[in-house]
Amino acid sequence: METPSPYHPPVKRSLTIAGHQTSISLEPLFWEMLKAAAAREGLAIAALVARIDAERIKSPTPPGLASAIRVWLVLHHDSAMFHVEHRPDAGQAGV
Repeated sequence: METPSPYHPPVKRSLTIAGHQTSISLEPLFWEMLKAAAAREGLAIAALVARIDAERIKSPTPPGLASAIRVWLVLHHDSAMFHVEHRPDAGQAGV
């Protein structure tokens, strides 16, 4: 079976954030990263996007929501990988 290419045009999805319906276009890779991040945080995707949106709005020059999500994911992906790779039990067989 062939592995799907990571190079795919954005996919638009609708979410409700703070009671308002909005559409966000992200590449499938970012949707998967967002889904995984929400699971790690114990949140629904819409709740995590609302949190990212609240952080974005505080910026002196807020980017668009899709851009803010991508930046958040990159910043937090490195952090999440650090925590996984540096767990005390990381690298032990059967863990």
